[in-house]
Amino acid sequence: MKNIFLATYLAVKEVFRNKGRFTLVALVIALITVLVLFIAALGEGLSNANRQYVANLDAQLIVFLEKSDYSITASRLETNTVKAVRRVEGVEDAGAIYTSNSEIVSLPEPQKISLLGAEAERPGMPPLLEGRYFRGGEAREAVMDASVAERTGLKIGDEIELRSTQGTEDEFYTLKIVGLVAEQAYFFQPTIFVPAATWELVRPQPESDLNSDTPYPNIIAVKLKDLAQLEQVKLRLVNEVSNIEVADIETTINNIPGYTAQQGTVQTQGAFTLLIGILVIGGFFQIQILQKVPQIGVLKAIGSSNFVVGLAAVIQIIVVTAMGVGIGAALNYLFSLGLPPAIPLEFNGTRSLIAILLLLFIGPLGGMVSIIYAVRIEPLKALRLG
Repeated sequence: MKNIFLATYLAVKEVFRNKGRFTLVALVIALITVLVLFIAALGEGLSNANRQYVANLDAQLIVFLEKSDYSITASRLETNTVKAVRRVEGVEDAGAIYTSNSEIVSLPEPQKISLLGAEAERPGMPPLLEGRYFRGGEAREAVMDASVAERTGLKIGDEIELRSTQGTEDEFYTLKIVGLVAEQAYFFQPTIFVPAATWELVRPQPESDLNSDTPYPNIIAVKLKDLAQLEQVKLRLVNEVSNIEVADIETTINNIPGYTAQQGTVQTQGAFTLLIGILVIGGFFQIQILQKVPQIGVLKAIGSSNFVVGLAAVIQIIVVTAMGVGIGAALNYLFSLGLPPAIPLEFNGTRSLIAILLLLFIGPLGGMVSIIYAVRIEPLKALRLG
């Protein structure tokens, strides 16, 4: 205990006696922290903006058109497929999901949105926070997610006008907001939910589809009675329902266009930034140790053990790293307050927490060479007496 107290005293005392030098390196660590947390928040935000709706589905399996390679945009199922899926043993419920996009033009600044068709109170339709679900048929009603409300200031009871390209002409449709759900970003855009028939009417479509009023679902979300039977139900679905393929939620997410490549790029950037942090911290403390070789020699000459010298170096690195990470995290928090909601950054995600823990770890890791060097210093050679 005495050695630990002595090592702590020596480490902290030196930091206070050389405030300028250690504050400078703490600020460098803070800038690295800002960059690492920004990249982590960007990765979390992009991930949520791309996968949020699919990840939050109240379902365990997703039904696609056969040979669509689990791609939502490439899948287009027959209208009676959802009824066939509901009849399969082990399926508690299933809901058809129709995907498209549109633009709200009745705002000071037009807002692009994901336009999703779904069935109220079935898998694929999120639970309500406020208001009510839309009516069936071609009801000109919509349920918006919280991100739409945050970005546009819309509230329940407001009417919106959507612009949609029908063939070669732009058409405009008025919908009334009747409900609110939690954030459900899909393909980087906030989401508005409408009935299937309304979706078919409103969605952008080519000339060849204009004469059809039958909505064809892209996918079907399947909720199971027993999660332990997932593989068995998956096999039953493929065998009993024609012209389909089935995937779990994780597989569906990984097959969202660009998702895997995007996340790999962000993670690589974060890894290189952490590597730079290790080299910067290691270089600083190595120079620091080289500058105080005589002092370490004196400490060892008067009886200080290698344990005390090494522990003092470790504590000093931890203290300076913690200061830098703390300053960087505070700067990131202030930075996040001024960002517009349209920028996909998520500072309170799991990746941000992991990034902070890694930043605290890279200090001792980067200073490992200097710690080993400090322990190996011989008193007589350090004092030039040997």
